[in-house]
Amino acid sequence: MPDAVVIGAGPNGLVAANLLADEGWSVEVLEEQAEPGGAVRHNREVDADFVSDLFSSFYPLAAASPVLARLGLEDHGLRWSHAPRVLAHPLSDGRCAVLARGIDATASSLDAFHPGDGDAWRRLHEMWERLGPDILDALFTPFPPLRATARLGMRLKAAGGLRMARTLILPVRRMGNEEFRGEGGKLLLAGNALHADLPPEAAGSGGFGWLMSMLGQTYGFPVPVGGAGALTTALVRRLRKRGGILRCEQPVRSIIVRDGRAAGVLTADGETVRARRAVLADVSAPALYGELVSAEHLSSQLIADLRRFQWDLATFKVDWACNGPVPWQAEAATQAGTVHVADGMEELTRFAAQIAMGQVPDRPFALFGQMTTADPSRSPQGTEAAWAYTHVPHVIKSDAGDEGLTGTWSTKEQEIMADRIERQVERFAPGFRSLIRARRVLAPPTLQSLDSNLHGGAINGGTAAMHQQLVFRPVPGTGRPETPVRGLYLASASAHPGGGVHGAPGANAARAALRRHRLPGLARAQRVLTHRDRTGRTPPLTH
Repeated sequence: MPDAVVIGAGPNGLVAANLLADEGWSVEVLEEQAEPGGAVRHNREVDADFVSDLFSSFYPLAAASPVLARLGLEDHGLRWSHAPRVLAHPLSDGRCAVLARGIDATASSLDAFHPGDGDAWRRLHEMWERLGPDILDALFTPFPPLRATARLGMRLKAAGGLRMARTLILPVRRMGNEEFRGEGGKLLLAGNALHADLPPEAAGSGGFGWLMSMLGQTYGFPVPVGGAGALTTALVRRLRKRGGILRCEQPVRSIIVRDGRAAGVLTADGETVRARRAVLADVSAPALYGELVSAEHLSSQLIADLRRFQWDLATFKVDWACNGPVPWQAEAATQAGTVHVADGMEELTRFAAQIAMGQVPDRPFALFGQMTTADPSRSPQGTEAAWAYTHVPHVIKSDAGDEGLTGTWSTKEQEIMADRIERQVERFAPGFRSLIRARRVLAPPTLQSLDSNLHGGAINGGTAAMHQQLVFRPVPGTGRPETPVRGLYLASASAHPGGGVHGAPGANAARAALRRHRLPGLARAQRVLTHRDRTGRTPPLTH
């Protein structure tokens, strides 16, 4: 009987398992898919000579995460690579806003749109240098982050107090208009806000766009050398060296609750896996409370709140194997790992408005990844492994493109939507479609079939909007990994601080379990000795 059972071998589940194993706990991880990683995986299915990431690709939050830094994954084979430029936002007239890890290069790009906008970017960066460390501390520690919040409050006061706080909660369109005269800086902020499901007019989208922009300015948008799954491989290798067990193709059907405590899980094939101390669930909140835990163990208020749980937008993704580099009109875009594809702020707002009305956008805003530019090992020299994803509504009422898309995502509808994304790219990179050697289409149902946490193609475990963050995540009055069932912890992106590959939800769940079962004095020493006898190693004593 392991001390802990972890449901799901996504990055959060694997982080949680590693931290528990570091404390001498025996851990068993059960994963429903045939391989670990959740949304951090790659393969060669598009073309045998090309490495294609299935889901996520660029990891600024991983680079900034103290959780992952403390795991020392570089000692387990993980290496990072960067594109020459972090991000580019080209326009159809040939102009291009560029985010680079060198602030002078970023500032110069924005001055080309309007003199003085480079200095405006430097002021936003100075604000990040003052507030960034405490913001990251607040993000990556359990809620409520009392010490980080206290420090952040003092720094906010010194930096202008309410005026600074006001800036961070602005809609990104308003923030851009207040900070910049030209379009370049506005585009960098707004495009980064749309990495989540935050439209340009949403409150708080300015703060999110600023955060993602400054992460790129400071850490870049790095990628694991060899494919996204290299990050997963390092986590699994580390866990196994500490005695942890990973079992794939083991979907969990339900959580066993006895006397109000999580006692283990029941797998789909009828196996009971008991847990001596805790069950940690790297699954979405609706899956945990709506499927795995019987309603009799939950309050009527929680069940009612879950009916109001809001997923982030559905995602439609296309992967390509290209015979050559993408022929962007704006030369600066050729050096960027990530390219934002939309012809200005008005097109971004138009895209968001169409989604809000339940329409499939006719000119979809696309995040475009140039993976060989970021990591030359991804494909043969002179070629490009590329992808793009866009958002679509979960419930589709009409097609703004007049091609009859209904959201059934049949093979025909998938091909129509993939062609639409390619035409959007072609507007900014004439000749792109002629370079395509092969492509793979991942519609929302396909994404969910490959990772059940990606419900309907939602990739962030729930909306990033303000009404479902902090104490409201996943439902009002929570914000922490503890659940109504003793010994059961929510360890997924549905918990604070939410989506992105950084490991914080898993780490928070592991810490909560450790606090609950911290063993004093002799009992702790006896447990360490027992574990040493079983594994031949003595784990670190950190409590």
